Amino acid sequence: MGLVAIIAFVLVVLSPNPPIEPVETPPAPASAAWAPPAAPPPAAIDPAAGVQNRVDAEWAAQTAAATGIPVRALVAYAGAAMVKAQQMPECGLSWSTLAGVGKIESDHGRHGGSSLDENGTAVPGIFGIALDGVTTAHVPDSDDGEIDGDPESDRAVGPMQLIPQTWRNWHIDGGADGVEDPQNIDDAAVAAANYLCRSSIGMDTQEGWRAAISAYNSSDTYLANVAAAAVAYTEAADG
Repeated sequence: MGLVAIIAFVLVVLSPNPPIEPVETPPAPASAAWAPPAAPPPAAIDPAAGVQNRVDAEWAAQTAAATGIPVRALVAYAGAAMVKAQQMPECGLSWSTLAGVGKIESDHGRHGGSSLDENGTAVPGIFGIALDGVTTAHVPDSDDGEIDGDPESDRAVGPMQLIPQTWRNWHIDGGADGVEDPQNIDDAAVAAANYLCRSSIGMDTQEGWRAAISAYNSSDTYLANVAAAAVAYTEAADG
């Protein structure tokens, strides 16, 4: 199999599936083609382990109030972006982009009546529709239902809607609680950040940003919705 074919296959197999259902997005300019990065959040003075503890608590409270993003989700997005800024500054990933993805994928863990508990885990768990090829791409079962509860077809799971194959590639204990769980916003946000930065660098440019989001989901509508949400969050945070 040629290199181009291999790359195409990997992108199809590893890309998370479309959002589980349309969600309302914040208002943003209809012409927004991408989401320029938001200002980096201030770091906590003496952070504990886990991405959720990296950001200044006062910033998190003020930004959550301004944007409508639950604090527990916001600190995961911000912390994951801060980790990538240290590990891979050339990626250029912003917290507002992760928040835009989280909004469209699961309304920040609130899809279907779920909510994030104090540890950041979606309760009850969030599961997408079966990727059985009927109304979606066909993604055969890859985990015997261990991750997504479906032994016949794969389903996207958790607040960032990662399919089992993607989770196996990017699984991580982002919350530093000793457990790797795609239903946990800390773990899922870091996994999503790793996936986006693997898909494209230079997300602080329009070309790089669009390439990364298109790798996460190739739908033009999806890209536009994430851009609208991320731009709105940046504007709200800037006040």
